[in-house]
Amino acid sequence: MTPFVAEIIGTAILILLGGGVVANVVLNKTIGNNSGWIVITTGWALAVYVAVVIAGPHSGAHINPAVTVALAVAGKFPWADVPLFVLAQMIGAMIGSSTVWLMYKSHFEATEDASAKKAVFCTAPAIRNTFTNFFSEAIGTFVLLFTIFYFTNASITDTETVVGLGSLGALPVAFLVWSIGLSLGGTTGYAINPARDLGPRIMHAILPIKNKAKSDWSYAWIPVVAPLVGGSLAALLMLGLS
Repeated sequence: MTPFVAEIIGTAILILLGGGVVANVVLNKTIGNNSGWIVITTGWALAVYVAVVIAGPHSGAHINPAVTVALAVAGKFPWADVPLFVLAQMIGAMIGSSTVWLMYKSHFEATEDASAKKAVFCTAPAIRNTFTNFFSEAIGTFVLLFTIFYFTNASITDTETVVGLGSLGALPVAFLVWSIGLSLGGTTGYAINPARDLGPRIMHAILPIKNKAKSDWSYAWIPVVAPLVGGSLAALLMLGLS
């Protein structure tokens, strides 16, 4: 398990479970149909948890280009490795979204709403406004990265002995993503991850989905650029405060 492979697998699992919960909620004739936003945000949070458990020991579980770039801006990750990590994340996102489509293929065919089918792959604004949509994605990613920079290991305060949490150490980032989804996700669907949106959007355009909508490329740059900006600003503020 190299860091490159870990980022592919981790991101693929992230999108498999994250896109999977959206499919379960929005597609027709699923057991979870119309179960709502709480289910979607919880599913995405747990998807992050599982992905971090898998990839964390091998790559640090970036599973998000905004995380990779922000860590590089903060001097915590080499710039030379950024393109390789981003490539792995894109590959993983495309694999994960394609697997969701294969698994839910019958339900895609049973769903007439083209927008619902597209929602399984990528985000879209509730109200289309370039400035506010960009700001929403940037601020969501800012909160994500700024908080991650201040995560600490559990320790016994009198001796500063590190307490081994094992896989439970991935829980804080899951709660963080859950909080962002519940509080800040209502405007754009909180991509907060360029690979999470762009990779599946490419697959939505490529896959032979019956009666699908256009992939909305005029909007697609926002969930790519805004998270990179928000994450980088979080890194710069962290450096300024340190």
